[in-house]
Amino acid sequence: MFGQLLDAYDNYAILENKTGQIETNYLNLHVIFNDNNKKVVGEIVSIDKNTIKVLLIGEIIDDVFVNGIVRKPNLSNGCRIIYKSEVELLIGSQELDNFDSFYIGKSLVYEGFNVTSKFNDFFSNHFAIIGNTGSGKSCSVTRILQNIFYKSSSFMPRGAHIVLFDVYGEYNKAFNALNKIDGMGFKNYSTKIDLSEGELINIPAYFLSVDDLALLLDVTSSNQLPILEKTLKLVYIFKNTDENISKYKNDIIAGCILDILTSGRTSTQIRDQIIAVLSRYNTPTLNLDTEISQPGYTRTIRQCLNIDQQGKMNSVQFVVDLLEQYKKLDLGNIKGIPNFVYSLDDIYYAMEFALISEGVLKSDKMYDEYNQLKVRLQQIINSDYKQYFNVSEYVSKGEFVRNLFNQDRTYQIINFNLNYIDERMAKKLTKIYSKLFFDFATFIENRGSFPIHIILEEAHRYVQNDTDISVLGYNIFDRITKEGRKYGVVLGMITQRPSELSITALSQCSNFIVLRMFYPDDLNMIKAITSNLNDSIFEKIKSFLPGTALVFGTSFKMPLLVKLDMPNPMPESTSVSIDRVWYNK
Repeated sequence: MFGQLLDAYDNYAILENKTGQIETNYLNLHVIFNDNNKKVVGEIVSIDKNTIKVLLIGEIIDDVFVNGIVRKPNLSNGCRIIYKSEVELLIGSQELDNFDSFYIGKSLVYEGFNVTSKFNDFFSNHFAIIGNTGSGKSCSVTRILQNIFYKSSSFMPRGAHIVLFDVYGEYNKAFNALNKIDGMGFKNYSTKIDLSEGELINIPAYFLSVDDLALLLDVTSSNQLPILEKTLKLVYIFKNTDENISKYKNDIIAGCILDILTSGRTSTQIRDQIIAVLSRYNTPTLNLDTEISQPGYTRTIRQCLNIDQQGKMNSVQFVVDLLEQYKKLDLGNIKGIPNFVYSLDDIYYAMEFALISEGVLKSDKMYDEYNQLKVRLQQIINSDYKQYFNVSEYVSKGEFVRNLFNQDRTYQIINFNLNYIDERMAKKLTKIYSKLFFDFATFIENRGSFPIHIILEEAHRYVQNDTDISVLGYNIFDRITKEGRKYGVVLGMITQRPSELSITALSQCSNFIVLRMFYPDDLNMIKAITSNLNDSIFEKIKSFLPGTALVFGTSFKMPLLVKLDMPNPMPESTSVSIDRVWYNK
């Protein structure tokens, strides 16, 4: 079939077609050029009556396939179709029951061959599973994980920690069989308040840092961060019952009231604001009924705020003299205490005072900008979402993360079912949890000893070029993809719109599973990512059947066409059967 070399340019070789026949069944098969002590590997990309076009993709040296051509080989020695014994070097080990590799699916080019990958090459790197709706993304990730966890009792990944952020509640039952295997387990955490689908998703309110609160409250300006920082300081002050804390409270309350007294507003406005503040924020020694003793009489603060017929508060100076006895508190000197539990209500209480102490009552502009934070927090407190943050007992962040995977038994896969909350809250919880996992991994003593794989369904909803960088200085998913690997935090993104993902996060992915896609922007992005992808395979992506995929990346020797098996059991991701519903089949 292969005649003499007619032409060679770029990474292509043009050979004579000796038979004159257009043998389409040879398309996408690989050929070998013998070149001294190595074999040059090429892929047949087109055939006509006169010529055969071969794309040169790599070399086999000492029984190891190396992707890419270092220098132009000597192609004059002719070529042959690759031997079966050599195919394994290109598509992975055919031994499925071993420690270091796992089964992906069946090769679409070489019948009877499996496509496999080494665990480290795939799961030590960030990855993306991409495809249009109905192309088989959920089934693909389910099948791959089932291939790993159900393949052999001899090689069970008991040390795995996989977190699925499940937007539609598709994986509730897909991995339940793990619970029948000794030392293995799958657990579902749900956003459904009635607990009918598993334990409630929960993250203690006292875990929330300034950055977490910023995410939770949709902060859009870094100018609002100092308010959140002060809020968390004040939570400690107002929640604590230590006697010495009253001194701190007195200082803050006094400073706030002095600000009101010098605000330049009318006597009535000043009186009403002071009464409002002291009615909500007070101590046993500083409140509306605190007595101020003067020679000859004693009055309370409330009485000193009385307004005469001329509209003046004649006794207000006594209040000023009292308040100035307090030394203004330096919040920077306040240290938190261990094992300190507080709720969203406590945060709201502290935030109200943080806003007042920052002078929002003196400025309509400041009030409009900063009061949004209080309103948003109040909306969460008044909704069912509050229950996701309620915890009555203290647990450290490290214990909390470990307990997700180790309770009554060990769990290798946990599923966060986000199906019962709106997209905005789902995005917030996903970011807060992901940040918690990343922080945990970066602070454990033995780096990489507790690897966590975060898999995001509909990743384009969360991994976006949003405002986090301008507000916080970073995007948690960008940070995970840039820094997470060395700590054992790996991100897996499942998406139908790669062009909407954060470019930074996508650029850090090393492995890709691409199912059927149509949209030109998404297709062009995939084409730009991979190498050695001929146009014929690229065109096939548009017509892939569900479960058919192009796989490429550091885990694969070259771009490969693969057919993934159907999962068993299936995720609940199948499309609605219109004819069955319409015609009551």
